[in-house]
Amino acid sequence: MKRFVLDAWAVLALLQKEEPAASRVKSLLEKAQRRQLRLFISVINLGEVYYSTGKALGVAEAQKALNVFRRLEVEVVPAIDERVFAAANFKIHHRISYTDAFAVSTANEFSAVLVTGDPELIALQEEITLEELTRQKK
Repeated sequence: MKRFVLDAWAVLALLQKEEPAASRVKSLLEKAQRRQLRLFISVINLGEVYYSTGKALGVAEAQKALNVFRRLEVEVVPAIDERVFAAANFKIHHRISYTDAFAVSTANEFSAVLVTGDPELIALQEEITLEELTRQKK
């Protein structure tokens, strides 16, 4: 079964209705609900979504978004020691944020396609398997 990892960029694009990225993420979520594919997100990246939403819209909205997300067919991957150090090791060798390193290491662990529009990660497309999302310029 095909596997995908969502990073915070992808989830935020969905929440902010940034097209065409939002439609692609919605499509992946719908296919996961029908058990046509598996979706993952690191709890660290989900924390970034919570933080970004809370900062922009307040904690109540962040909690509401988190509650909705947790009901979806997305496997939230916990930050156990091995995963933390795998992300740290990736960060040692690449110029990406520590949070982004969790998305990459999660994709590597599950042999999944990383779904993102983050320019830091797109720059690594020769080294990691990813699907590039885009949003219309404003």
